[in-house]
Amino acid sequence: MKEQAIKPGYSLWDITIYFLKLGTWGFGGPVALVGYMHRDLVEDKGWLTEEEYKEGLALAQLAPGPLAAQLGIYIGFVHHRLIGATLTGLAFVLPSFIMVVLLGMAYQLYGGLAWMQAVFYGVGAAVIGIITMSAYKLTIKSISKFEPVAMKSKWLLWLFYVTGIAVTAITEREEILLFLACGILYMAIKAPPQWLKKPSVLPVGILVGTGFWKYDGKNLQEIAWFFAKAGAFVFGSGLAIVPFLHGGVVKEFGWLNEHQFIDAVAVAMITPGPVVITVGFIGYLVAGFPGACVAALATFLPCYLFTVALAPSFKKIAKNTSIKAFVDGITAAVIGALVGSVIVIGLRSIIDIPTALIGLAAVLALIYIKKLQEPYIIGLAAIIGILIKTL
Repeated sequence: MKEQAIKPGYSLWDITIYFLKLGTWGFGGPVALVGYMHRDLVEDKGWLTEEEYKEGLALAQLAPGPLAAQLGIYIGFVHHRLIGATLTGLAFVLPSFIMVVLLGMAYQLYGGLAWMQAVFYGVGAAVIGIITMSAYKLTIKSISKFEPVAMKSKWLLWLFYVTGIAVTAITEREEILLFLACGILYMAIKAPPQWLKKPSVLPVGILVGTGFWKYDGKNLQEIAWFFAKAGAFVFGSGLAIVPFLHGGVVKEFGWLNEHQFIDAVAVAMITPGPVVITVGFIGYLVAGFPGACVAALATFLPCYLFTVALAPSFKKIAKNTSIKAFVDGITAAVIGALVGSVIVIGLRSIIDIPTALIGLAAVLALIYIKKLQEPYIIGLAAIIGILIKTL
């Protein structure tokens, strides 16, 4: 590219430090983080062109993995290639990873105390409200608005969406095969590739007290495989990974119970950086610090590999209508699964009138109070939970 031949106006150190700061102070979830990158790097600093930013955002949406982390990796790749992608990715994820490990240690030490249970009584309900709003925003952004004309034109995606809701709500787990089937079917209908049209050959101390080093070799292998699948098959917002994690962590392996899982999602909400970093907290609860490292590495490695592999030739890939259709089909089913997961988890977290009111208040706050960030809602819900349980 012409822009890549020009010497960038920033060094590798500059971009690494920027993402270290963003990973430390960047609250608000993937949409907010993506917005910060555009404001800072395109509008304010001029380190990237509008075209470079849009190409990175398109790649992040087309490839599986957490949206904000992928965009950060791509931005590092633009002018500093593989070493830039590696350092920006690590700098972006590391601060929040350290935070969730520390929170995991505190949770192991104090999770059974009344005040900690009171905190998560309120926080769990607020998380349901936050995820509900995220699911709504993802639905209208990725499928269509709730308008008859728009829904009619996207009827097949809505069918995948409703199917994802139903399957997840009934089975209480996420089905990867359903996602792949939706992607392949939508691609075959909307933009069948040449090989499908003409089949030939298919393409190929305190640490002890918190369980810091407590792990099982078999658990680490299961953690690695499960979280690698999570990183490789989940598209878009970090919250889209929630139903997949719920199906495996709670239902399939029984590593956490429902309340612990809600607490893990809450931890992701109150820490900066990518929401997907909740995998580090989950990994810590299951197998200590080794589990946290394995879970985080397994989740982020696929998106890193996809990004650096596709980035050099992405201009050509982005124009492939078959690939776009495949991703659209998968995304519709994944977002449906997120809604189904909200139903499943909500039935276990909204247990009385106070929790129902907290969840509803979280939704209304996000609708009517502009620029309100999730950590403030979580903090207020924690205070309300303590007050309810102690009065």
